[in-house]
Amino acid sequence: MFSTLAPRSTGGKEPTPPVDPMGLRGKVRKLREDGFPKKVERESRERESERERERLSKVFSSQLIHTTAVAGPLQRGVVMFGGILPLVLLLPLVGCVTPSSRTHRFCRRCCDHLEPPEGSTTRTALPQQMPEVRTFINMTILKGDKGDRGDKGTPGKAGEEGPPGAHGPMGPKGSKGQAGPPGDPCKTQYSAFSVGRRKALHSVEYYQALVFDTVFVNLHEHFNMFKGKFYCYTPGIYYFNVNIHTWNYKETYLHIMQNDQEKVIVYAQPSERSIMQSQSVMLSLEQNDEVWVRLYKRERENAIYSDDVDVYITFNGYLIKPSVE
Repeated sequence: MFSTLAPRSTGGKEPTPPVDPMGLRGKVRKLREDGFPKKVERESRERESERERERLSKVFSSQLIHTTAVAGPLQRGVVMFGGILPLVLLLPLVGCVTPSSRTHRFCRRCCDHLEPPEGSTTRTALPQQMPEVRTFINMTILKGDKGDRGDKGTPGKAGEEGPPGAHGPMGPKGSKGQAGPPGDPCKTQYSAFSVGRRKALHSVEYYQALVFDTVFVNLHEHFNMFKGKFYCYTPGIYYFNVNIHTWNYKETYLHIMQNDQEKVIVYAQPSERSIMQSQSVMLSLEQNDEVWVRLYKRERENAIYSDDVDVYITFNGYLIKPSVE
């Protein structure tokens, strides 16, 4: 910008030195000491790096938009592959953009030819390499739909058995159970009874079981005094006998019953005097069979006689031979 002027002839006078307007050399030296060339060079490199990033961003954006528009009719999986392929192909190009493949240009000023004098401590700024440009790809935009659930895997091995737990609290007491069936009949090989009645009985509209109020023999309590029935707990052959006293002018009509079957009858016609009447029978009984005396119902006037002084009515039975000895 400024050049040194050749000295003019002054007519015998000494030539005057060139004029340094506004101390130009001093200002240049001052700017070099303050690092002005380094600052200018750094700003220049930053601008070039920014322009390079903008150019690469436009290239990637145009490739991604073009891929999305073309892949509209295709399945989503093909679109994802088409979108990734241009990016993969451009990665080598991005890797090649390094500071070593570019020509560095330095900012030169009109004052660069003014080299510092020899022995000066001011150093000339060395050219610096440009920063490497790295590409960032947002993988979230390339994520596909969630796949189907896979098959259930095989169960693993059973673990070790743990220690036994503590005993729980005791539960509440249960209710009383029902009575069990009678014991083995083989243990009871004897059965016998003899009972009597001290009260007279007249017939009513329905059949009546003759109930007794006096016990002579009741081995093992096989005769039920409340129902007037003998229950067989030892199967076998039994002998039964009934004795009654008739009522004068009244009919006497009874049956010895096995369960609900009439076996034998005790009968006496009306008479002006009363008499003793008897009946006997042998029966083969099974376990739980019932034997009892039934008074006929009131289709005809019938009754049996007794009083509180003597026993006129008796019913007897005993085991002759058990079925299992």
